Amino acid sequence: MLDLFFLAFFGAFVFAGIKRPFLLVLAYTWIDIVAPQKVAYGILTKVPISLITFLLMVGAWMLVDDKRGSRFSFRQVLLLILLLYCGATTIGADFPVEAADKWAWVWKALLFAMFLPLTLRTRLRIEAMSLIMVLSIAVIVIGGGIKTLAGGGGYQTLKLLVNDNNGLYEGSIISCVAIAVIPLIAWLVRHGTVFPKNRAVVVFAVALSFACLLMPVGTQARTGLICVGVLAVLSLRTAKNRFLYVGALSLAALVALPLLPQSFTARMSTIENHQSDQSASTRVAVWKWTFEYAKGNPLGGGFEVYRQNKLEYETVSLSRAADNNVAIEREKIVEEGRAFHSSYFEMLGEQGFPGLTLWLMLHGLGVWQMEALRRRYRKRSEPDFAWIAPLANALQQAQIVYLVGSLFVGIAFQPFCYMLVGLQCGLWSYHRRIQSRPIGAPPARSDLAPAAA
Repeated sequence: MLDLFFLAFFGAFVFAGIKRPFLLVLAYTWIDIVAPQKVAYGILTKVPISLITFLLMVGAWMLVDDKRGSRFSFRQVLLLILLLYCGATTIGADFPVEAADKWAWVWKALLFAMFLPLTLRTRLRIEAMSLIMVLSIAVIVIGGGIKTLAGGGGYQTLKLLVNDNNGLYEGSIISCVAIAVIPLIAWLVRHGTVFPKNRAVVVFAVALSFACLLMPVGTQARTGLICVGVLAVLSLRTAKNRFLYVGALSLAALVALPLLPQSFTARMSTIENHQSDQSASTRVAVWKWTFEYAKGNPLGGGFEVYRQNKLEYETVSLSRAADNNVAIEREKIVEEGRAFHSSYFEMLGEQGFPGLTLWLMLHGLGVWQMEALRRRYRKRSEPDFAWIAPLANALQQAQIVYLVGSLFVGIAFQPFCYMLVGLQCGLWSYHRRIQSRPIGAPPARSDLAPAAA
């Protein structure tokens, strides 16, 4: 039955895309996030629907779609350079077979992020892309939130839509991404036009945001808890009453703390003392190894280079004996082939200093551009412009949450995060286009809702 549903949903998307090519962009976004080929059991597992949709999307854009106003920004140039550089390091990778496997999906993520802004010519398209990204994440987190409330969570035990500990279905990654989409949910409720603001929409948005907040609890991912804290701090800037906001957060924390599972609070306590936790100690050891490797291989070793690491470190824990004395216990750990557990070190080890520089420039420019848009349009109250500053703020918050979460999980090439980059580039290009119009002139009708949206 699930197979038939996904197949019908995919078929409807593609059929509608014949008349309105942009719907193929939304279809590819849904496929890339939800990965129905992993969830299904029948024909969808045997058909490369992602590649088929990608080719249909690009072909329809080239042959049919209106390209007026499409712009190629500097960040898209950075994406192109990063794409070519990653291709070059893959050719000379230390582990060519494993590197080729990762390259098989990385190039699509980078190319889609570079292509996406060319299609986001209108407010309607920008909103539709934001909506599909949020709803696609909702497919994953709603079930996860329900299972968490039912007591089915736990470190590496929470089963999401599919029993696959990769991509967005990995605990730390979905925890980071779920928190990152909360600002987009809030923006869609306040400024969205696809679904008018009414009680049902508001209730769904609140419930979805709550489900997103449950992801760090259900997965017991420390990364998610840090992301929640970062988003809480970022939200202070736009809070109308900051004292009330801080008070509400404090009250919510006091109410929630006794209700949290003991296993969750015990795992979160290892944030303060990483030496007592083997997982956290491993991360530090991997980071040290990566930095030493990069000093000898400044251009990087290609994808999956971490496979050659060999780590030796000690875990330190305290135990209380019967005579009430405290004993320090040390255990020597030896591990091999441990992943980077950080996007920054992932880029450094795999792509070297040039790749890390490109990656930092790409995201640093995104934070700066969204801040520039927020400041430029924050006092514009006209309906044609009032939505831009809040969206820029939401995208900036999402990106900062991602960048902080990236400190502790290897998601340097996570496709969803590059969709955020593409969405930012599309909003920036939209701004540049309407900025070129005469002062005081509203956006053209084609910039708002074209016939072929």
